[in-house]
Amino acid sequence: MADTLTDVFDLLEDSLKKNIDHTYAEFSKLRAGKANPRILDMVMVDYYGNPTPMSQVANVSAPDPRTLMIQPWEKSMVAAIETAIINSNLGFNPNSDGDSVRINIPILTEERRKDLVKQVRTEAENSKIGIRNLRKEANESIKKLKTDGLSEDEAKDGEDQVQKLIDTYITKVDGITSEKEKEIMTV
Repeated sequence: MADTLTDVFDLLEDSLKKNIDHTYAEFSKLRAGKANPRILDMVMVDYYGNPTPMSQVANVSAPDPRTLMIQPWEKSMVAAIETAIINSNLGFNPNSDGDSVRINIPILTEERRKDLVKQVRTEAENSKIGIRNLRKEANESIKKLKTDGLSEDEAKDGEDQVQKLIDTYITKVDGITSEKEKEIMTV
């Protein structure tokens, strides 16, 4: 709970930074035609009956722009990793040599690129909705402070500062969105 206007701004700024970090993380999971080990972050491998994130059962690297190399910590996990990749519906066809798993990243079609841009825009809009919700929470905290003795002018200045901060972060989301769209559409 915020006790002062400064607390409201600190809490808001912290939440906005987390929102931007989350947006970056979501964008990094989208395949933009280049091999990115983060693409497999959401793949869950059956590790002795427990669904486990890929990063906890293997080392994932990108030796070149069109290949992902997965080195399991345990050799016996190769088959489970292959199955998890196939079941993840990412559209990859893993190849195994018994010790590791390779994924050749196909070049994206124009249609698939457009679908990915739609996903980027959807995620960006979700981020903006989160930012607007944070604005609403901050303004409600300011109103609560006003009932607790904050002057009308200070409350108005506080709401103006909140709006400026919100505008800054929405501009950041727009910037990273256009960067990601450009990356996806570049052949």
